[in-house]
Amino acid sequence: MKHKGKIVEKAVRESGISITKICKKLGKTTRWMYYTFENPDVPLDHIFQIGKVINHDFSGDLTEINTFFERKMNTPSFSPQVTFFKLEKNADYWKDKYLDLLEKYNTLLTEKLEGKS
Repeated sequence: MKHKGKIVEKAVRESGISITKICKKLGKTTRWMYYTFENPDVPLDHIFQIGKVINHDFSGDLTEINTFFERKMNTPSFSPQVTFFKLEKNADYWKDKYLDLLEKYNTLLTEKLEGKS
């Protein structure tokens, strides 16, 4: 079994982002991060969170992270080629589409209410 903490540590150090900065973004202490590095069985959700902050896709390092993505995203037809970054991009697309439609709806609603006055 791979030592997940060492894999995370290697990715964090290679990212060039300071551990303090990563911890601030995660709302964690630096001690928590060092404990993560020492832990051979880091929870996958922690790895997922760290990967988002350092912009690192751990699916190439840890095969079980694909199963984690599948459960997290509730996509039954998940394939290993679908990485976190593709899923994140997809989520951003739908969020932007929703916000655009919401703005159009609010504009129409405002126009309709002003027309009744």
